[in-house]
Amino acid sequence: MELSKKNIISLFEEPKFKEINITNVVIFDNEVVIDITINNPTLQARKKAESLINEAINSSFNDKLSLKINTKIEKPINDPNQIKGKPIAGIKNVIAIASGKGGVGKSTVTSNIAVSLNKMGFSVGILDADIYGPSIPIMFDVANSRPQTVNVDGKNKMKPVESYGIKILSIGFFTKTDQAVIWRGPMASKALNQMIFDAAWGELDFLLIDLPPGTGDIHLSILQSLPVTGSVIVSTPQNVALADARKGVAMFKQESINVPVLGIIENMSYFTPEELPKNKYYIFGKDGAKNLASDLNVSYLGGLPLIQTIREASDVGHPTALQKESKISDVIQTITRNMISELVKRNKNLPASEALKITTMAGCSAVKK
Repeated sequence: MELSKKNIISLFEEPKFKEINITNVVIFDNEVVIDITINNPTLQARKKAESLINEAINSSFNDKLSLKINTKIEKPINDPNQIKGKPIAGIKNVIAIASGKGGVGKSTVTSNIAVSLNKMGFSVGILDADIYGPSIPIMFDVANSRPQTVNVDGKNKMKPVESYGIKILSIGFFTKTDQAVIWRGPMASKALNQMIFDAAWGELDFLLIDLPPGTGDIHLSILQSLPVTGSVIVSTPQNVALADARKGVAMFKQESINVPVLGIIENMSYFTPEELPKNKYYIFGKDGAKNLASDLNVSYLGGLPLIQTIREASDVGHPTALQKESKISDVIQTITRNMISELVKRNKNLPASEALKITTMAGCSAVKK
């Protein structure tokens, strides 16, 4: 057989070469350079591919050839090693709100972002995934409510409880106030899946997932159940909280998870007493989350101050973002807009087959498929 690029490429049409993609062949006298790509990243797969090519070249051409093979590993678009869930019809964006450490105000941030999004014209739902410490029902003054059953296409589904225009499901609706949830991981995951897939969420621009602290079973269950659009990390400026927030970012950036981190929100950034509104006291440190965001090359979405009105509003079930023309609601709205901006950037890189793309910030109300 004559040594030519065409004849070399024709060798690899046999079924045994189906896992090998020949991207280029270059011939210099008796030297042949072949560029290939394979999907399997293991050393064994690479050696097998190169061995098959060597054998095919040496058995097909009589010339004494110098063969060089350049191998590149390319993962398939739908990487089977990635943890990805199935989309839910009608839900356009799923945002996971997480924190490495408990007590940093993650649920407070979630509830206020939800209200802020709703005020901007978006339809919003919250899944309270903190199985062992659900706070969202209290923060929306619906702790004594219970989801009703509705019939959707011949199937009975849970109707989320609605408060201030936000659709909510939480394990807190199914347990008594003084009842501890003592479940192992599989049972907790099953309960979450029921609230995700057996619920009549309807059309939502945003479903916010209020995740529990840490990086464990519940987080993986959510990521396996839903295609999470992006994640947000909440932390205080304190070093102890920042150490765990760093782990939270690392979890979402893991190769098997690969969920974009939209940014970090700093809660309890500083304390301002009501009688001294211009004073700022950095009780937990200054710019800790801002510096962490810079270190990890993610966006800093903004900081919430430590003020009494936020705590009081959460305790009485009336999120602070509901206030009109107040400084704190303006801060929350700015943080929410920053999150949307990062989502716009993230969605520009999505393939056309994805569920949606947010295409404008005008009025913060245009979400398109």
